[in-house]
Amino acid sequence: MNVTTNKIDGANATVSAQISNEEIAVNVEKIAKQLAKTTNIPGFRKGKVPVSAVKKQYGEKLVQDAESEALRDVLTAGLKDIGVENDAMIGEPQITKFDKGDENIDVEVTVAIRPEIDLGDYAKLAPAYKTPKITAAAVKERVDDLAMQQAELVTVDEDRALESGDTVLMDFEGSIDGELFEGGAATGFALALGSGQFIPGFEDQVIGMKKGEEKVVKVTFPENYGGESLAGKDAEFKVTAHEIQAKKKPRQDAKLAAKLIPGEEDATMDMVKEQVQTQLENEAKSKLFNEDLKPKMLEALVEKIDVALPKFVVDQEMDMALNKKAQSMTEDEIKALQENADKVTELREEGREDAERSVKATFIIDALAKAEGIAVEEQEVMQTIYMEAMQSGQDPATVYKQYQESGYLPAVQMAMVEDKVLSKILNGKDA
Repeated sequence: MNVTTNKIDGANATVSAQISNEEIAVNVEKIAKQLAKTTNIPGFRKGKVPVSAVKKQYGEKLVQDAESEALRDVLTAGLKDIGVENDAMIGEPQITKFDKGDENIDVEVTVAIRPEIDLGDYAKLAPAYKTPKITAAAVKERVDDLAMQQAELVTVDEDRALESGDTVLMDFEGSIDGELFEGGAATGFALALGSGQFIPGFEDQVIGMKKGEEKVVKVTFPENYGGESLAGKDAEFKVTAHEIQAKKKPRQDAKLAAKLIPGEEDATMDMVKEQVQTQLENEAKSKLFNEDLKPKMLEALVEKIDVALPKFVVDQEMDMALNKKAQSMTEDEIKALQENADKVTELREEGREDAERSVKATFIIDALAKAEGIAVEEQEVMQTIYMEAMQSGQDPATVYKQYQESGYLPAVQMAMVEDKVLSKILNGKDA
C-alpha cells in the first residue's frame, strides 16, 4: 500500500493511497476465515463451515468489508504520517475518491482536524468598563414595588372610579352576534386591572367604572386566540362592577423585611435595601455585558485570533444557513432555485463569510473554555431549560424533550459556555 499525505493547514488534510486488488483479496480471505468459525450456514456444523461456503454465502459483502478494512488502514497510516491522533479528528473522514481499476483502487480521504489555537494575551481584547452605578431613587422604587407585592387588598368605601392597579369584583356575560358563548360568563370574578389577564381592550374599558355600574364592553378576540370558534370574532360583554378593592400600602418595617428576606433572623429594611442594591447592580451589569461588552469582545476575538477552519464544518454551517433561508421562501422562489443550480450555489456562497465567522467563534470559545477551566455539564443545561420553561408557564419535561429531539441541546450548552467564558474574562476588566 502506497500512502501519501498532504496537511493543507492546521485543520484540513488529505490522505491518498493506492490499494492493490491483491490486498483486498488477502482481506477477503482473512475475513472469510474469521466468519467460518462463527457463522451458521445450513448443512454445516458451526465452526466447521468451509471458507468457500462463506464466500458463496456473503459474496459482495465480504469485498465491501475488505475494502473498508483497507480504508481504515490507509487512514491510520495517514494520520500517523501527519502526526494527528484519532481524537483530534472532527466528524467522520470524507472519502473524496474511490476509483476501482483493473489492478488497484485509487483512494483519497479528506480529514478535518481540531485546530490548535494560539490565544495569545486574550484578556487584553476585553473592553474595560465601569460597573453601572445604582441611584438611591432606583433602590427606593424597587423596594416600594416589592412592598406593594406584599400588600393586602382592602375594600374601597369611597365613591370613586376604578383605576389601573385596582381589583374589581364583577359579573360579566359575553355574546357574539347576540348569542352567548360557552365560557364567556362569570359572577363575582376578581380582575386585577392592568394585569393583562383578559383579552386586549377589555380592562381598558372597565377602568373608570364605578361600584354598581353596568356597562357593555366591546372587544375583538385576537386572530391567534386558542378557541377557534372565537378567534378574530367581535364580542360584547355585559359587565357589572360590584366592589372595588385596592392594595393597602404596607409599612416598611421589620415585619415586612421578614417577608422579603425569608429565613433571615432579625431582618431589617436596611438589609432589604442592601440586597436590592446588589440585585440592581447585577441586573445593570448583566445588561451591559449582554447588550454591549460581550458582542464587542467576541468580535475582537474573531478579528484578532487566527484559526484554521475545517472545510466540512464551514460547509455544514453554510448548508444550515441555506436551509433556513429556504424555510422563509415561497413555493415559487423554491421552484425557481430548483431549476437553477447556479443560483443555489450563489445563494449558498452568500453565507460563507458569516459561516466562517460563526465556526471560528465556536473554536475560539472552546479554546478559551479550556484555558479558563470552564465547563457546562448536561445537568446544568437541563436545569436552565427547566427554569426558563417554568418561568414562561410551560411544562419543563416537555420543553426539554423538544430540545432533545430537535438536536438543540449542544447549541444551548455552547451558548452557556460562551456566556460563562466571556463573563469571567470581562469580570477581570472592571475599572
